[in-house]
Amino acid sequence: MQHRSVHDVMTREVVTARPDTPFKSVVALFHRNDITAVPVLDDEDRPIGMVSEADLIRKEAVLPDPEGHTPGRWLPPKDRARAEAETAGGLMTSPAITARTGWSVPEAARQMDKHKVKRLPVVDEAGRLVGIVSRRDLLEVFLRHDAAIREEIVHDVFGEFLRTSPEDVRVTVQDGVVTVAGRLPRRTLIPIAEQLCRAVDGVVAVHQTLDWAEDDTEAGLEHPRAYRAGR
Repeated sequence: MQHRSVHDVMTREVVTARPDTPFKSVVALFHRNDITAVPVLDDEDRPIGMVSEADLIRKEAVLPDPEGHTPGRWLPPKDRARAEAETAGGLMTSPAITARTGWSVPEAARQMDKHKVKRLPVVDEAGRLVGIVSRRDLLEVFLRHDAAIREEIVHDVFGEFLRTSPEDVRVTVQDGVVTVAGRLPRRTLIPIAEQLCRAVDGVVAVHQTLDWAEDDTEAGLEHPRAYRAGR
């Protein structure tokens, strides 16, 4: 089984800023490149923070109403200092949450979810920027065709890994939802098979009604003659 990695889905040409990049230049970068965030790099091209649209719009939020009727949004001193910053170094959210090229798509997704971020700068072993990966990039695995998903499950999961005869298991895939029916040699293989199917790129869910020939669970081993009917 082969899984797409961050290296496979990341964007390699990354628009970046430096700590001394002026506020208006950051806005221009967003507009010119149709992006919503940029990594801020140090002199060795290592990400030290991120500036997003949310960081920029904070400057507008703290301003009072033009007619003076409504005061600007109240912010804690630290956030107000960022709102009033004039360069990317003052505006950025730091430290930068990064990913590695060898990470799997689920690993990157877990990192995004944990830190509540929409994108991750991707760094090499020395911490230098080599790309950027977004939520949209990670979701590309779900564009995989049902036929390709089914082929991988039939060939890799049940054929190569579990060594199951093709006649014993039926696999269908519809809109990324996998349905598996049939019989496996041992009962303990069922949760393994389900977990392996879920790990295939592009799988949305797995439904299984698998039977077994031999009950090799702890309860079944206490009664070695306990086999499923029709073995």
